[in-house]
Amino acid sequence: MRVRVATTALGLTAVTALALLLVVVALLLPNKGDQFEAAAFTRLPVEALLGAALLVALPHRARVVAAVLGGVALGVLTVLNLTDIEFNEYLGRSFNVILDWHLLADAQSYLADTLGGTVALLAAAGVVLLVLAVLAVTALAVVRVGGFLGRHKARSTRGLLLASVLWMLCSTLNVQVSGFPVASEHTVAMIRYREHGVRATLRDEREFARMAKADAFGGTPGSRLVPDLRGKDMIFTFIESYGRSAIEDPVMAPGVNETLDVSTQALAKAGFHARSGWLTSATYGGGSWLGHSTFMSGLWVDNQNRYRTVTSGDHLTLTEAFRKTGAWDTVGIMPGVQKGWPEAKWYGLDKVYNAFELGYRGPKFSWSTMPDQYTLEAFQRLEHGRKRDKPLTSFVVLTSSHQPWAPLPEMVGWDELGDGSVFKDIEAAGTRPADIITDPVRSREEYGKSIQYSVTALTQWMERYAHDDTVLVVLGDHQPIARVSGDHASRDVPVSIVAKDPKVLEKIADWGWSDGLRPAHDAPVWRMDSFRDRFLTAYGSTPHPAKGR
Repeated sequence: MRVRVATTALGLTAVTALALLLVVVALLLPNKGDQFEAAAFTRLPVEALLGAALLVALPHRARVVAAVLGGVALGVLTVLNLTDIEFNEYLGRSFNVILDWHLLADAQSYLADTLGGTVALLAAAGVVLLVLAVLAVTALAVVRVGGFLGRHKARSTRGLLLASVLWMLCSTLNVQVSGFPVASEHTVAMIRYREHGVRATLRDEREFARMAKADAFGGTPGSRLVPDLRGKDMIFTFIESYGRSAIEDPVMAPGVNETLDVSTQALAKAGFHARSGWLTSATYGGGSWLGHSTFMSGLWVDNQNRYRTVTSGDHLTLTEAFRKTGAWDTVGIMPGVQKGWPEAKWYGLDKVYNAFELGYRGPKFSWSTMPDQYTLEAFQRLEHGRKRDKPLTSFVVLTSSHQPWAPLPEMVGWDELGDGSVFKDIEAAGTRPADIITDPVRSREEYGKSIQYSVTALTQWMERYAHDDTVLVVLGDHQPIARVSGDHASRDVPVSIVAKDPKVLEKIADWGWSDGLRPAHDAPVWRMDSFRDRFLTAYGSTPHPAKGR
């Protein structure tokens, strides 16, 4: 009997010790993956001391209520820290508790397109269960610790006083282990960080609304917009996830740079020349629409609130500037759009072709609804190749370089494209997303191949279909995710202007851009939101501000 009682007591003590360990780990949990070091968990959290003091002082019933509430709150902070880790890995920033909830639905859609609907549903269910489990475990752990403190108030008080003296001593002497202060205020700092983020988001929303109403070219009449490009077919093309890393990373750069150089030579043989530089994107790892709207509007659109604000207003976009002249038709080629897209009106597009209107009958390549080569051929068939009374301004988004970069399409004969069925065997023989999605090395390799494919498809389209008055502006929307671009990578993306008419490139001679499709490492770097005004000014537009109301 004594052995059984002793064993039971030992088991209860072990459970209590485990509960205390869980509470301490939750209080010290970093919100960035690179901060996971043993030293980060060998600290004394002041929040534990304050919480313990409260639990010791409260009567039983109030102590249980406080423990449950405190445990749930700790669980919420733990979930937010874990979410931050994933957001930093993929998007290079922390989770915004006001703006980013819609991205969770986007993530499920991405998984469905990449790994299948069943996997996406199971993943969503798993996330919900994990969140509930974290909340339940932290609540139970705090209740367990609170019960122990309440049953042994005298010993708990002495231990608490000793721990408090130790914390104050370490704080006063700034004692550190591997750069981490032993006297920790980590949870308090994280709460302040969240609170600051909420306040900054709300303040930013008000300030940006005022900024969006002011426009240097908002009041410029159509007759005085881009006069130096009259008669040109303008094409603004985004290549998904095309970032500086593709050109400078030692794994991706050799293949990508060879493709860029070969493409530059091929374009030159066809009579075209290019100038290239760098733009710093407003987004990283995803959120392509933020990059698109930043580039086209000349406003820094780096979050969803800003996107909603600018697209619901009348701030002038590049495509709208061309439409406003009355001298161009405008069209959008959007293979990634599979739902309603009311933003088309703000972009100033007379016609938009979404994923279902391009005539594609072949297989999807993971998230990408169709290969870029087919998208470009459909653009030629439906719009660019048509006889028309006016030149055309086009907004084209290419998606084959969207993660997870498996399976990848391959170039086929342009005359063989048909309705896209030719890609069935290529897709079936390609690499499966699950084989590379968690492998950083293979992800980088396949990402580089996807950029090579997109650049090749676009270059060959230019050789085949572009004419003397075609002007192409091509750029990336953002860098790929951190797992591919690397920790602490820049937000820079390459941008090029390609034209056959030498006067087009002469207008930007003072920009200092590099010759060809590959920008030099030290080529000028501008914020992406500065391009619109520079471009409009270079081609003869007259500023006429529309002031905020």
